[in-house]
Amino acid sequence: MSQPPGQQPPLDVRGAIDLSALARPATPPPGSPGGLPAAGPYVADIDESQFPALVQSSTQHPVIVLLWAPWSEVSIGLGRELGALAGEYGGRFLLARIDADANPQVAAAFQVQTVPTVVAVLAGQPLPLFQGALPADQVRAVLDQVLAAAEANGITGLAQAGTAAAGEPEPEEEEPPLPPLHQAAYDAIERDDLAGAREAYAQALRENPRDDMARAGLAQVGLLERTRDVDLNAARAAAAADARDVDAQLVVADLDVLGGNVEDAFVRLVDVVRMTAGDDRERVRQRLVDLFEVVGTDDPRVVAARRALASALY
Repeated sequence: MSQPPGQQPPLDVRGAIDLSALARPATPPPGSPGGLPAAGPYVADIDESQFPALVQSSTQHPVIVLLWAPWSEVSIGLGRELGALAGEYGGRFLLARIDADANPQVAAAFQVQTVPTVVAVLAGQPLPLFQGALPADQVRAVLDQVLAAAEANGITGLAQAGTAAAGEPEPEEEEPPLPPLHQAAYDAIERDDLAGAREAYAQALRENPRDDMARAGLAQVGLLERTRDVDLNAARAAAAADARDVDAQLVVADLDVLGGNVEDAFVRLVDVVRMTAGDDRERVRQRLVDLFEVVGTDDPRVVAARRALASALY
C-alpha cells in the first residue's frame, strides 16, 4: 500500500530497505521504550530452537505462552500485564513470550489465527486460553484456573528465577558499520530525502559496479519513489478495468511488492509480458528485473519468477 506522507521506511543493516516492515506500524523490541519490558525472572523470550526445552519444562511447572507480534499494540499491553502477574505469582508459572511472526512454526503448532494469543502448556499438552485482550480481573481468573488444573495433575513446581536469562538466545554479534555512501543513503531516507538516497546509491555503483547492496538499495528507493503518492484503491480499480493497461499493471505490481504480496506481483507482470510486444514488453521486463533486485535475487520466489519470465519471453 502507499505510505502515509512522511513515514520513514525502516532499513536493514545492509543498507537496503526492509520492505516487509513497511506495511505495519513499527513497535520497539522488548526492553526498548514503548515496547515489551525486558524479560524478568519468570519471563522468557523463546524462539523455535528453545521451544522443545520449554515444553519439557511444563512437566515441572505451568507455562503460559504469549504469542505476540511487534506491530500489535494489544500484544504489547497484554505482555506488560502478564509479565507483571508472573512476578506477582512468584514463579508459580513461567511466562514464555514468542514472536509469532519470527517463529511461524511455533505459531502454526498452536494454530494461531490472531495475536495476541495466550495458551497454557501443562505436562507438554497445550491448553488454549484466550485471544486478544481481557480485563485484568479476567486474566487473573484464567491464570488461577490454570494453576488449579496444574495442581490437580501434580504439576506444582516453581519456575526458577533467572529462567528467562537461560532461555534467551545468545546476543547477536554487532553488525559492522555501513560503507560511507550506504550510510549516506540510509541517512537520506531517514530524512525522507529519496532523491538524496538515490544519488548516494548511484555514486556507490559508479565507484564499484559490483556493489550488489547498492544496486538493491537503488531498486528499493525507486520502488518507494514510484509508490509514494499512489492511491491504492484507484490503482487497483484501473488495473482491474483493463488487463492490457501496462501502466496500471506496473503500479499494482509495485504496490503488491511493497505490501509483501511478492508472488502476486510477479505473476501479474509475467502475464503482462505474455500479452505485450515491443517497447511495452521491454518496460514490463525491466520492471520485473528491478523488482527482483528489491526482493533479493537469491529469493526462491525470484528464482521461480525468472523461469516464468524466460518462458514468457521465448
